[in-house]
Amino acid sequence: MNLSIETPALLFSATSLILLAYTNRFLTIAQIIRNLKKTYDEEENKIILLEIKNLNLRLTLIRYMQLFGVLCLFLSVFAMLLLFIGKQLVGIYLFGLSLLSLLVSLGMSFWEISISVKALRLHLSDLEEK
Repeated sequence: MNLSIETPALLFSATSLILLAYTNRFLTIAQIIRNLKKTYDEEENKIILLEIKNLNLRLTLIRYMQLFGVLCLFLSVFAMLLLFIGKQLVGIYLFGLSLLSLLVSLGMSFWEISISVKALRLHLSDLEEK
């Protein structure tokens, strides 16, 4: 199998956009946690504490999503370097690892979104009872 140097470069724009989306999620959740903490300090409501724990799990997942996204980008660049210097076989394997890293990142993203949906449904469940 031959792999041209341009193939790993295809991941750059996609990975960059994914990392931007992950960063936006992270910043939004961090702001929500800050606001909930302030509210919890005033009221000490157990439900708020549960929400903060849920959001903390989501922050952890986002951190790992970012880690695997950056690893994907790093491995793609390294694969390009190896292809450039003529190390075709090692470059192919590193590109495969970069694709695997991207898959892990996207899988974690799906997991994080699932947690978010469950939390929103729980949050809105009291409205369904009314």
